[in-house]
Amino acid sequence: MIANGAMPPVLEIRDVEAAYGPFRALFDVSLKVESGEAVGLLGANGAGKTAVARVASGLVAPSRGSVWVDGYDMSHQGTYKFARAGVAHAPEGRSVLSTFTVKENLELSFRRALGRRGMADGLERAFELFPRLGERRNQVAGTLSGGEQRMLSLSRVLVEEPRLLIADELSLGLAPIIVEEVYRTLESIRQSGTSLLIVEQQTTYALKLCDRIVFLKQGQVDWEGPAEGAEEVVTSRLFDHGG
Repeated sequence: MIANGAMPPVLEIRDVEAAYGPFRALFDVSLKVESGEAVGLLGANGAGKTAVARVASGLVAPSRGSVWVDGYDMSHQGTYKFARAGVAHAPEGRSVLSTFTVKENLELSFRRALGRRGMADGLERAFELFPRLGERRNQVAGTLSGGEQRMLSLSRVLVEEPRLLIADELSLGLAPIIVEEVYRTLESIRQSGTSLLIVEQQTTYALKLCDRIVFLKQGQVDWEGPAEGAEEVVTSRLFDHGG
């Protein structure tokens, strides 16, 4: 939906409340991700960051408020419809088939998403994004390091070139050298046109990559502003909130 010639945000969350059973996780949360923009969603443990990520990708339906993708109300649509709209969610953790090789993991994913004819190009793109995976293409995924498994999980999403990537705690438990490689890849796909919603507790890399920061506290937006110059504000809030 285009109003007055302006493109709608890739993602807009309006006045959202959400719950896991009786536990209310989000209270009146609103945020936007514009086309080509990278937004960092920061906050201490338990602030509601992952809940926002799940609402934004259709994994959790809001109990109040709405979720819009490219100007269309997706509030109570299935996750597959968010995926069809170009929303990709890379959740925290390492979702790999541990007894399959790197190449087999990728082929299974690409056969579904790209078809048999697209698998070769998909593999080439994955190894271009993460050369380390190319070096280990015939290695069993369960024997990879934690960071390499994270790359494998992420590459299956990135090859499809999503309209919006929601990346949840990519740095969790990874060595700094691996985190730097992952964030270089995020910068690369952003330059190719993918918008980013970066969910992080570790702030350094998100502040460098993102245009804007949204800081959550106890399920609510506590502060929002440009990433440039926000380090002191974010650090003080993390300290005050027990982060």
